[in-house]
Amino acid sequence: MVKDGHIRLLPVHVANKIAAGEVVERPASVVKELLENAIDAGATRIDVTVTAGGRKLIEIRDNGCGMNRDDALLSIERQATSKIRDVDDIEHIDTLGFRGEAVPSIASVSRFILKTRRPDAEAGTELVVTGGSLQDVRDAGVPAGTTVEVRDLFFNVPARRKFLRAYQTEQAHIKAVFTLHALAHPEIGLSLTADGRELARLPAGATLEERIRDLFGADFCAGLRPVDRSFNGVRVFGFAGLPTVTRNDRSEQYVFINRRPATAPVIAYALREAYPPLEGDRKPIVLLFIEMPPDRVDVNVHPTKREVRFHKPGDVREAIILAVSEALGVRRTVAAFSGGTASAPSAARTEAGPPGQPVPSSDLRPPSSDGPVSLRTLVPEASAQVPTPNSSLLTPPFPAAFPYPGDALQPSALCPPSSVPPQPAAYSLPPSPSAPTGAGLPLFQAPADGSPWRWCRVAGQVGGRYVLLETDGGYVTVDPRAARERVLYERLMDTRHVGGSLSQRLLLPETVQLAPADAARLRKFLDVVQAMGFGVEDFGSDHFLVEALPDVLGGVSCRELLANIAHDLENAGTRRGSEKWREEIVAQAACRAAAGAQVALSDAEAEKLVNALAATRMPYTCPRGRPTMIFTSYRELERKFGR
Repeated sequence: MVKDGHIRLLPVHVANKIAAGEVVERPASVVKELLENAIDAGATRIDVTVTAGGRKLIEIRDNGCGMNRDDALLSIERQATSKIRDVDDIEHIDTLGFRGEAVPSIASVSRFILKTRRPDAEAGTELVVTGGSLQDVRDAGVPAGTTVEVRDLFFNVPARRKFLRAYQTEQAHIKAVFTLHALAHPEIGLSLTADGRELARLPAGATLEERIRDLFGADFCAGLRPVDRSFNGVRVFGFAGLPTVTRNDRSEQYVFINRRPATAPVIAYALREAYPPLEGDRKPIVLLFIEMPPDRVDVNVHPTKREVRFHKPGDVREAIILAVSEALGVRRTVAAFSGGTASAPSAARTEAGPPGQPVPSSDLRPPSSDGPVSLRTLVPEASAQVPTPNSSLLTPPFPAAFPYPGDALQPSALCPPSSVPPQPAAYSLPPSPSAPTGAGLPLFQAPADGSPWRWCRVAGQVGGRYVLLETDGGYVTVDPRAARERVLYERLMDTRHVGGSLSQRLLLPETVQLAPADAARLRKFLDVVQAMGFGVEDFGSDHFLVEALPDVLGGVSCRELLANIAHDLENAGTRRGSEKWREEIVAQAACRAAAGAQVALSDAEAEKLVNALAATRMPYTCPRGRPTMIFTSYRELERKFGR
């Protein structure tokens, strides 16, 4: 490398290769750029063909407006475009491409052939470019439209070629790009063929709902609600997933801005505000289209146009929050105070159920907009009555025995270190209440072996979610979801460890269609999933046939189950070691999917769950480390009440 301090102009072929580093990251980038050109050309039919994950061949064929000979020659020159004329046009861009860098960048790192003809021309034009150098120009008999063949991508840039992933990985990225543009333009017919096998064929003139069903299946559509709302010139429409259907990442958040697949930081913030609190860091599923005048969005702030910048991001934020909130039936209210003694919070809050509480589909209706919401309207009338000591609420009809392992449960296991009660030698405990007596109250009498209580029973439920256990030393609050995860996890692992495969065949086998990336992930670890008792077979074209499930996973959504397993396995793919970690990942994903299948518990079900939790090896946390229970001693209650 020469470093003499002098400045020189780069040769054209070197400049094109440098530009290709920004525009052409991998074969999927080529597909994206050429698809956008075909859409801008007004095509109603686009066919995509790839070989070896796009390394050997990428062919995009469209029936758009085509080009004459002069335009075809100009298309391989840098900064040659038909989309803009002067600097003012940049403020009003309504096309997907406009900079004129994609075609010359692609041609500079491949063996490039372009065939094109305008509908009114008798003959078309064929260009042959190798590594950015024009080799041949000739007339050709080709159909109206444009066909681009990109062969041997990065053949002259070996440093870039060695960073490409396996064929299946690159093919999954290509299908993800194909899916994005198919969603953005359901009116266009598209097809995707890989290595001679047709992966997708989508008809033209489809509605958005039909296109979603064609790509993801009917099960995916069942968990979506339509969205359509305008605010200050910003329209948001599409579909939003229910809070019960979430993912670990944003892989199923499809956002289009003026039909361009893109995003912005304000969109992620708006979605967090629009949804009720979701468990952990889960992400909702959305397919949102944001439309606004072109001069209110800057699409020229990212080399690959993945991010945009809004002129008034506040309007976009409010439009998304209002649209999604109305679709889900979640009311966004501001607390009302009378008399002026306190000011309302400046930020609106989302009113929903407890954190992580799913919203029943029957309750997903738009809120009423008749004036401000007072505090009284937020509280059910029945809750305003304070139950008397003789209320039947204090005497559950199903008190449950709780056979806790005597040597397992200590106060320190249920409380944070800062709130662990001192040992009995350090202070005298308040008098322990006597065990309830009477007919129909079977209580567990703990042995004198260090158990923190002598008896325990299920006292009831609060918030429609948490189970209360009454003991002689205090009370325990149990999270049924976390408890169910722990029980299912250990049952799955125990079945695998003893060499059993206690599977239950489905009455009717179920066909599940996954997103392209999820299908590729699951296919890599299919043998591990089958060894855990799942009767799952690859059915081709991102479809899987589910014939059996482990007997502890009855009533689980097969699609959510397989998507969770595929995602968790991929995220843990960098780990090395024995097969055990893969089994653990499968079990965690399975029990998480099963835990969300049921939320409200009857007293009998609560009794059964608590007993099952007590029999586990680690009843205090779920497989992901969250607590299954919280212990509160009578001493802490005495202190809080100033006694």
